[in-house]
Amino acid sequence: MAQKGVQLDQESFSCSICLDLLKDPVTIPCGHSYCMSCIKAHWDGEDQKGIHSCPQCRKTFTARPVLEKNTMLADLVEQLKKTGLQAAPADHCYAGAEDVACDFCSGRKLKAIKSCLSCLASYCENHLQPHYDVAPLRKHKLVEPSKKLQENICSVHDEVMKMFCRTDQKCICYLCSVEEHKGHDTVSAAAERTERQRELEGSRQQIQQRIQDAEKDVKLLQQELEAIHRSADKTVEHSQKIFSQLIRLLQKRSSDVKQQIRSQQEAEGSRVKELQEKLEQEITELKRKDAELQQLSHTEDHSQFLHSCPSVAALRGATHSSSIQIRPLRHFEDVTAAVSELRDKLQDILREEWTNISLRVAEVDVLLSQPEPEPTSRAGFLKYSCEITLDPNTAHRELLLSEGNRKVTFMRQPQSYSRHPDRFTEYWQVLSRESLTGRCYWEVETRAEAFYVAVAYKNISRAGSWRDCGFGGSDKSWALYYNFGSLEFLHNNIKTSISDPQASRVGVYLDHRAGILSFYSISGTMTLLHRVQTTFTQPLCAGVCVYMIPGDSVEFCKVK
Repeated sequence: MAQKGVQLDQESFSCSICLDLLKDPVTIPCGHSYCMSCIKAHWDGEDQKGIHSCPQCRKTFTARPVLEKNTMLADLVEQLKKTGLQAAPADHCYAGAEDVACDFCSGRKLKAIKSCLSCLASYCENHLQPHYDVAPLRKHKLVEPSKKLQENICSVHDEVMKMFCRTDQKCICYLCSVEEHKGHDTVSAAAERTERQRELEGSRQQIQQRIQDAEKDVKLLQQELEAIHRSADKTVEHSQKIFSQLIRLLQKRSSDVKQQIRSQQEAEGSRVKELQEKLEQEITELKRKDAELQQLSHTEDHSQFLHSCPSVAALRGATHSSSIQIRPLRHFEDVTAAVSELRDKLQDILREEWTNISLRVAEVDVLLSQPEPEPTSRAGFLKYSCEITLDPNTAHRELLLSEGNRKVTFMRQPQSYSRHPDRFTEYWQVLSRESLTGRCYWEVETRAEAFYVAVAYKNISRAGSWRDCGFGGSDKSWALYYNFGSLEFLHNNIKTSISDPQASRVGVYLDHRAGILSFYSISGTMTLLHRVQTTFTQPLCAGVCVYMIPGDSVEFCKVK
């Protein structure tokens, strides 16, 4: 058992390359230890690859690690040697199934430490010595032990293949060059190696340059990532402060309104109570006087009655006439209506500005990337379908909205809409309630002889000439225009004729970030009518215009 323990100790302090006890032990970055000469020789063979690896765990190092002696491990090895490990069996020096065996050993072969490309043989340390001592042998090319030496022998002529045929791109022997490869472009294997080594160095330089460029890009991306985190954190902090200020402002205004209401309540209440007290005093006085007059009316002495009774004129003058007039007001209900109106306005502002804020957040795109391709099938478009509803506050007074504000019908007669600054007054147009960003798709069913299917910025003018507010008349809107069988696309008052007039059902695809707007005719298959490539600077609204014949309509479809 003691001997087994010693053997385990010896294996623990053996080099996995030479399988002997560590000599000048070094520890590489992955933690494994080797003889300094063994790992140097191993890495010398990998220098041409440009990547150095650990023979045990195969971890790679782009830069060749600097080796320094592990003094603690060296001391331990020396102490173990003194305990008798030097006498341990040397079975690990013999060649195993995975090792290259010495071709000159008889009996049990030792491991080869070098192979000779001239002799086409492998040698252990003892049999290799003549290659260091004998002058002619010192000229031979020694390499790391290899099992593939026989691949250097020509299978036809049994000669060493020292030539290379560039015509057939293969190694050949001298006899091959004067027989089946006669007339081919042949050079020595050494010359071809030199040429390819030069090309290899060029490739390595390119790879190393790419590595350097990639490392610079990695560093740049790391800096950009840190900048994104800093900017996001700072923006979140500032946004929280701004929203907190808004909340405090609303709370302050809420408190002010409450205080004003209570103050007015107290003032008006005091006035009412004061007048109520005066009237109650007057009632008491009148009751007292009424009692005196009643008593006087029962006096039997005529002279006393006439002496004490006031004149009729005096009584009439004293008759009370009520001056209290209650105005038909709803007290503070109008304040509630005013606060509700403020709430609605704030909701409209927040809805509009929230879309703008979301667009700004989505525009944070630090990496240049290709936009996603436009779908090629209706099923692909439907993945981006969105439900569009029309905003009654924008509808021209002669348009009727129905079907949950998805359908618009031309009526010619004014509808009962309230006054609103967002309402179109010149042309029979209406915009969607939703603001559109990102990728969107919707379809409209048309039952009209003249109509526009459009997208527009929300700040498009509501009144003025066609160049000001008409769909397609300015640079704030893009429109597909159908008029009794003819079809055109309009933008900034520039018209483009479209050959296919079919437009009973129109599909609209928007990729806001990529600046793509496409109109399709839907009739079993999708036919592209017109595509726009531009830059959208604001969120868009869907819009339609229908006119000419009362009852004509356009409806935003529910698509699945």
